[in-house]
Order: sequence, then structure tokens, then C-alpha cells
Amino acid sequence: MHQRVSSLLSSLSFRAKVIAASFICIALPAVLTLFIYSYLTRDAVEEQAFMNLSRELELVNGNVVKLLEDMLYVLNFVQIDSELNSIFKNIVYNESYDELKDDYERFTDHSKVMKTIDNITLLGEKFYVTILLTEGSFYTNYPVSDYNPVEMFYEEWFQAIDNVEGYESVWIGTHPTIYQSEIENNPYQISAARTLRNQNSDIYGYVIVSIMENKVNQLFDSSVGKEEVLLVDSSGRILSHRDQDRIGTEFSYGKNSFGRREIVHGAETDYLLAEQTISFTGWRLLSFIPYKDAVHNIHAIFNKAFFIQIFSFIVFFLLLAYLLNTLTKPLMKFSHVAAAVQRGSLEVRSQIRSKDEIGRLSTSFDNMLDRVNEMIEEIKASELKKRRAEFAMLQAQINPHFLFNILNSIRMKVLKKGDRENAEIISTLSKLLRMTINKDRGTIAIHEEIEIVIDYVRLMNMRLREKVLFQADVAPDVYLEKIPRLILQPIIENAIIHGFHQGPGTIRLHAYKSGNENIIHIEDDGQGMADETLQSLKQAIVSSTSVRENDMKNSGFSSIGLTNVYERLVLTYGEAFRMDVDSKEGEGTKVSMYIPAEAGDVDV
Repeated sequence: MHQRVSSLLSSLSFRAKVIAASFICIALPAVLTLFIYSYLTRDAVEEQAFMNLSRELELVNGNVVKLLEDMLYVLNFVQIDSELNSIFKNIVYNESYDELKDDYERFTDHSKVMKTIDNITLLGEKFYVTILLTEGSFYTNYPVSDYNPVEMFYEEWFQAIDNVEGYESVWIGTHPTIYQSEIENNPYQISAARTLRNQNSDIYGYVIVSIMENKVNQLFDSSVGKEEVLLVDSSGRILSHRDQDRIGTEFSYGKNSFGRREIVHGAETDYLLAEQTISFTGWRLLSFIPYKDAVHNIHAIFNKAFFIQIFSFIVFFLLLAYLLNTLTKPLMKFSHVAAAVQRGSLEVRSQIRSKDEIGRLSTSFDNMLDRVNEMIEEIKASELKKRRAEFAMLQAQINPHFLFNILNSIRMKVLKKGDRENAEIISTLSKLLRMTINKDRGTIAIHEEIEIVIDYVRLMNMRLREKVLFQADVAPDVYLEKIPRLILQPIIENAIIHGFHQGPGTIRLHAYKSGNENIIHIEDDGQGMADETLQSLKQAIVSSTSVRENDMKNSGFSSIGLTNVYERLVLTYGEAFRMDVDSKEGEGTKVSMYIPAEAGDVDV
């Protein structure tokens, strides 16, 4: 471990070491302070989380209690209303009905009961109200086709109604929906019931009020957090939940808490649990949330304080870094100069003239670079002479001068005989030879070089059975740009001879300027070459003199070879020139040249 630390420190710069030491001295106290603050505020965070959870649960509890109280109101109204109970007793005990008016009075009483039921259930949620009389009559606010209320006598929960006192309610809880119109969308309902008794406490009827369970779990959506809310009975059985598959199952957490709040430990995570008891039903409304989610918002406040401290730390650290940077700037400048020299840039100078040790060292270093540059200039002058001689030899290999005069004589004789077509061909050849023989001009304009190519293609088409189409697209801004002579013709020749094998084809030339480069693309649609052949060609372009000489040996009048072109341009522009060859078998070959726009050594 110690060796690793030592190795790491040795690889850092002096400035980095000073800054790292300052960072550690500032960061350690800050981190320690945050750790102590987090530990001391943990209990307060939990208390605030419980308060938030309880507050959300109180809102939900108010809505649920309101809904259940509305059900209780319907039960109370039916049980207490004297007019309704008078009608019910008359029907059960056959009191006060005249035989002649029996049917009419019964109809009138039935209408009153139905109207009263509609009135007390008109507002709020939809309640299903059922009034059963012991003599067999019944009243409902839903059609009998939806459910036959007489069948309630045979429900399992119905037997519990007979065991309660007169004003007590039986909260049946959640059970499967019995109404056909609701079964598909609402599989569960919550019901409450009461008995109707006379003065002797004898039961003469029952009133049952039901509501769909989803009306209750929809109220759980009023909670705005990530907490999960559910309604359970006194035994812990789930009565209402957003996930209806959990209805009827047992909720084990907080089974015996009854109004308390606590942290419960689950299989995978801890939960905060709070509850509210609904006194008149004996049911409990529970809310629980994963501990991490509960304290998330509170931790956000802590995070803000943390970021404020971090911000203060960063500001202080930046100020310190600025001061250190100012003090060590001469040293870093000298380091950058040394790095630039290592990369090959010998023109840079430190220009540090302070009177301390760094100033004296940089002055000696600058003087040494001056001497090195002088020696390099001497070597370059010597090499330039060698390059000029070598380039002259390369150009001398192209063609002898006397051919130009002979061709002019032949052209005149042909023209005198009236053969203008052949005279024009000889003139084109003569023009081409003039450009190859003229050694006084080291460079020519791009448009002149393209004219040479056009003349060359015209001559080649004369001797070929299948014609070659040459297309040139030259941007105006490179039209007069200077390039070395005869760098395009060898590439065109390679395309015709090796790309088309003297067959038909199209050669496209595109020249344009990009930044400080003149870019020339020459592309043919010939047979192309395999990847292995392409790699061999690329290697041959930059290979030894023997390859170049072999290429020269096999070249004819107008082919100085792709290698010749590459070497001439490298001699002229150095490493600033780039050439790229791309080819796919059956698709053609593309040669791209990136020539610096600034003038090279035109004598080479």
C-alpha cells in the first residue's frame, strides 16, 4: 500500500501535489462535520417523516370516514323516520288498510318509500339500498333483475344481523359483489346493515346499505406521496386496497398497533407505519411507506445544506488553487516548453526572466534551443541540395526533349496533307510533352494540371477501343492554386490501365479547399482491388527506393507511378502532405490527396 502511494505521488507534478495536499486538509474536516450532522439529526428526520405520513393519512381518513358516515346516515334515516316505519309496520302487521282502498294505499305507500330512498341517496356516492320486511316485501333502489333482494336472507353474513341490538349497526365489511351490473368491473362491495324493531324489540325488517369497494380505494389516491394505504378490519383482514388481489388477505404488519406509529421490518426493506381507527366501525386505516422513500424529502433538505457547504468548500478551494497557480505559473510554463520540445517543436521559448532558480534554468534552456535550431538550419540547407538533385533526376526520367521538335515537324507535314484530325492529335501530344519537358516551372495552377490530364485522356482514347470518360469538378477557390507539375496524370494512367484494363469507364476528379488544404479526389468505377492488394499498394507507396525504382522501370512515357507522385509531394510539403487510397473489389478505386494551401518548396 505504501509503495502504491509513493508511486502515485512520484507521478504527480509539483503543482498537483500541493493542490492535492490542500484539498485533503480542507475536505477531511468538511466530511467529518457532515457525518456528525447526519448522525445527530437522524431521530429528527424520522419524527418528521412520521408526521408527514400521519398528516397524509388524516386526509385520507377524513374522506373515508365521510363516506362511511354517509352509509350510516342512510341506515339511521330509514330506522328513525316515523313515516317509513309506519308504512313498514302497516305492511308487516296488515294495519290500517281498508279492503277497498288496500291496493291504492299500498301503491301510494310504496311510492313514498321509493321516493324517500331516492332522495336520501341522491347526493354523494352511489349506494345500493335494500329494505327487507319479514312478511316478504322489499324495497330497493336497483332493479330486481340486477339482484333479487330476497336472496340476502341466505347470505352467510346475514345471520349476524339478528344478534345486534336495535340501534347497533352491523358492518359486514368487504364481500363479493352481488349486483350483476357491477360484478365485471367491481368484484367487491362493502355493506352495513341494521334491524327494524317494534316497541317490543321484535324484528319486522332489515335495512342494508352497500357501496362498491373501489369507491373506497379511490379515496386512497388523495395521498400525494408514495405511501400505500389500506383499510383493514379488527382482525387485520384487508377490506380495501388499490390492488384488489390483496383484498381478503391478512395484513401482518402493525396487527396490534391500534393507533400507534412504528417502524416495521420487512423481508427486503423497513417501513414506516401509521394508522387511524374508525371508531364506529372498529376498522383501521393503515398507511405505510418504505423508510427510504419516507425520509427522501427530508434528506433533500439535508442535501441542500450539504451542497451549500460543498459550494463554500469549492469557492475556498478555487481561491486557494488560484493562488497556488499564480505562484507556480513560471514552473508550469517551463514544464510546457519542455513538453513541446519533446514533441519536436523547437521554436518555443519560455521567456522566463525572473532572478530565481527557475529563471536562470529557463534562460540556459532557451539558449540551448537557439543553438539547436542553428544546427538544424545548416542540416536542412545541405539536405535541400540533395533533394533538388534527386528531384531533377526523377523528372529527367520522364522523356527526352528532342521528341517535342520531331512531333512539331510531323504535325506540320500531316496538316499540309489535309489530315486535320491527326494533326490535332499530334498537337495535343506536343502540348503534353511541352509541359513534361519544361523544368523551369516547379509548380503550375490546378486548372493547367487538369488540362494536361484532359489532353492525356484524349490521347489514350485514340488508342483504346473503349473510350474513357473524364469528369472534372473544380471549385473556383482552388482554380488558380499552385501544385507540383504532373501529379495527376500518373494516377489517371493507373486508373485507365490497371482499373479499366483498357476497357470503358468513368474517372471523376473533384478539387476543393477545406481550411488550409487543397483537397483532390480522383475516383474511378473500375474493377477495384481486394483488401490484401490495397494494403500492399499502400505499403509500396511509402516503401523503399527499390520499390520506387521498379515502378519507374515498368512505367512508360506518361506514367511516373503513384509512388513517384507520393515522393515528390512529400519532398515538396513534408509531413503536411497526406495521401489516402481506398478501393473495393468490383466498385472502383479512390485516391485522395491533401495538399497544403501554402506554397511548398517549388524548386524541388
